[in-house]
Amino acid sequence: MDISWQGWFTIAVVAATLAMLLWERFTPDRVLIAAAGALMVTGVLTPVEALSGFWNPGVLTVAVLFVLVAALRTTGAIRWIGDWMLGRSNSTARTQTRLIAISGPLSAFVNNTPIVATVTAAVEHWSRRSGVPPSHLLLPMNYATILGGMTTLLGTSTNLIVAGLVAAAGLPALGMFAPLGVGLAVMAAGFLYLLTVGGWLLPERQSVFQQAAGVHEYAVEMLVEADGPVSGKTIAGAGLRQLAGSYLVELHRKGHAYPAVSPDMRLQDADRLVFIGGTNAIAELRAIPGLRPATDQLFKLTGDGERKLVEVVLSAYNPAVGRTLVQCGFRRRYNAAVLAISRRGQRLHHKPGAVELQAGDTLLVETDDEFATRHGNSSDFLVVTEIGTPPRVDRRRATATLGILALMVLANTVLGVPILWSAVAAAAAVLVANCVGFRELRDSLDLRLITVIACSFALGAAIDKTGVADMVAGALGTWAKADPFWTLVFLYVVTVLFTELLTNNAAAVLMFPIGLAAAQQLGVDPMPFVMTVMIGASAGFMSPIGYQTNLMIYGPGGYRFTDYVRVGAPLSLVVGMAAMWAIPRFWPF
Repeated sequence: MDISWQGWFTIAVVAATLAMLLWERFTPDRVLIAAAGALMVTGVLTPVEALSGFWNPGVLTVAVLFVLVAALRTTGAIRWIGDWMLGRSNSTARTQTRLIAISGPLSAFVNNTPIVATVTAAVEHWSRRSGVPPSHLLLPMNYATILGGMTTLLGTSTNLIVAGLVAAAGLPALGMFAPLGVGLAVMAAGFLYLLTVGGWLLPERQSVFQQAAGVHEYAVEMLVEADGPVSGKTIAGAGLRQLAGSYLVELHRKGHAYPAVSPDMRLQDADRLVFIGGTNAIAELRAIPGLRPATDQLFKLTGDGERKLVEVVLSAYNPAVGRTLVQCGFRRRYNAAVLAISRRGQRLHHKPGAVELQAGDTLLVETDDEFATRHGNSSDFLVVTEIGTPPRVDRRRATATLGILALMVLANTVLGVPILWSAVAAAAAVLVANCVGFRELRDSLDLRLITVIACSFALGAAIDKTGVADMVAGALGTWAKADPFWTLVFLYVVTVLFTELLTNNAAAVLMFPIGLAAAQQLGVDPMPFVMTVMIGASAGFMSPIGYQTNLMIYGPGGYRFTDYVRVGAPLSLVVGMAAMWAIPRFWPF
């Protein structure tokens, strides 16, 4: 099929977008804004077409649900459920079964992102208490939430976006439980795999805290001598920011601790400086005129005492990504000192300040008591976990939040209220009930994610308008020899491939017009193809970048990229076979 220059330009923009996202040099929101802008400036799309994603009902619903997510996190409702999931057993097999059996169905009604974020923290606390590696629990729990999210429109943002695309295409609106039949078949097959073969394939890894605690790394206290050479100098001026074997993390002055020391802070007589380094750190520090050991006792890095240790996972939107800690001013920005960095399941043994950070890196930081409060809902971090701190739950507000969520589901399923309006009512209710404050709401509203999703719609619109969708659909039909079932199979495989390379939401938006075009060319009902795109776009199991929650557990579980392939590839095959069996039965051609 011949296509115009607009079609070839659209293909080039999609290819460039894919390459830029894989390169990870720029944040996803900037890449997608540039792609939508290029399509609009060149006249491939009108401004209304390019920006239509911002008022799509699916995107608006995702935005409104951020209010409920903030309430679930702020009140501790998800922490409450997370503790219940883990139970009191120290048996790995029993705990795996509980996590899978509870987190899967729960994610059908609660977005899986807050579930994974909070249960990850609960699992890490439980793992330190029981001695069971978190890598035995986090990956199956994460996969279970993805599978459970496939069963309802509310379970994942991908389903909501596909529902919005269905409405925009003039097809009959999808109800809350439209994907339930297919989703249950896929979830059952996935759970069976996770509890048998998948459990056997799980690796044994250490979290970044365990890696940092397991090496001979010590905190060394030094005292600033009265009237010594460094007294009165700034931290940077005294040469304490460019040490070879250690780095300054804390300063004690007159009974007050400064956990993230600015390089411009001036030293005073009798200041006590805390450095983190190897066993040779004391020799390096003793060689600095004007400093002397505050004590002959060195103490290993632990989560006890006055220091507040927090584990965080960097999101793709964190300003530190692509830069070093020094370049981004990490200490000043977050009032936190980085003690250790883990990447792809392995602790980096370079000096933290010299490491160029990447999305998904897990950082062990020392900070003040309010760090988790300030940044727990921030889009800068995928996970924020306090080391050694028991979960805090406001039972009254947590109960109210869960009750409002239940009423929202009932309003949609029993009374037939559209999901967008029931979500708006629920969001208003949690605000009125003081289940979330405006500060927490502001911090949790991820405008950059909304921008990514909305700008992805421009790519989908261009693929449809320029005839690229018809061309790809024709190719799928040719490969399948015009057989609807095998066209469905090819569509599913391509959708999963886009999910692994891009993101789940971008894959859904790009593949939806191709699925519709394939159905039109074959002269069959489009709904089986819609369900194929919906399930395939959520089936991101084989890489940490295909699904946001995969990235969230990357560092805390100590996983490596190959772990996702080893456990996720067979799961992807199982899910695909189950989906291809179920879709034609629940949604016949």
